[in-house]
Amino acid sequence: MDRTDLVRLRRARDRMDRAYAQPLDVPALAREALMSPGHFSRSFRAAFGETPYAYLMTRRIERAKALLRRGDMSVTDVCMAVGCSSLGSFSTRFTELVGETPSAYRARSHAELPGLPSCVARMVTRPVRIKEVRAGGPAVA
Repeated sequence: MDRTDLVRLRRARDRMDRAYAQPLDVPALAREALMSPGHFSRSFRAAFGETPYAYLMTRRIERAKALLRRGDMSVTDVCMAVGCSSLGSFSTRFTELVGETPSAYRARSHAELPGLPSCVARMVTRPVRIKEVRAGGPAVA
């Protein structure tokens, strides 16, 4: 992969990290990376191991988990706060990545996390695709 393309892909990934709650789509990200949408998607997957959409949803679910642990927002409010517009799609993706529904995740105790350093807590709470764990392979970060 061309170094210039990799720099552009990292910028797009950084934008997804920063603006996860904003409406982001592949064509807009591809334009910023000066690539066609198809080339952008293929290159992103080759560079980071997952599609741009999967990466963005992982960021959104990661943030949703943090908001749900606080316990002061409803699942619907969390869904909207992280940039998802469909509660059904959000719940399905959350369950796929986390292994339990957003309501069940919110309801259970998270008392073990406050004593952990934030860098460790982030690793422990990072969403991992359940089917990849069952297959024995970790999700690509």
